[in-house]
Amino acid sequence: MMFANRQILPVLGELNCAFGGKAPLVNADHSPAFAYGQQLGPALANVLQDEELKYLLNAYIGMLPGSFRESLRSIIHYALTQDPQVLLNFAWAPGYDFEMSIWEMTEPDPAQNGITILLKGRYPDHDSRFAAPAAAS
Repeated sequence: MMFANRQILPVLGELNCAFGGKAPLVNADHSPAFAYGQQLGPALANVLQDEELKYLLNAYIGMLPGSFRESLRSIIHYALTQDPQVLLNFAWAPGYDFEMSIWEMTEPDPAQNGITILLKGRYPDHDSRFAAPAAAS
């Protein structure tokens, strides 16, 4: 999946490593960045190490409808402030309009719960991907 002529798919792997697995890199100390009134794009981008991926993620988040950004922000804040922290898994699939599916798997204490967030939307490079080919000369 391309965005701004760059591969954006590695963003999902980076986010899943940061918010999930045995030792998430993002924890309750990061929750203020996802509190009400904070911008989701910069908060998520700052989780990533790679500067190019930070730029791409922030730009893509900016393309999402406001309701999606606010929903994602609040889910992330919720997950980070639970004890134990709720693990997050992010996924993307192509779609015509934006859609979001969320499901939470609950486990008995002291095991961690998990939330999967599936975003659907157009390819980030929709205009260039589906543009008519140039006429042959």
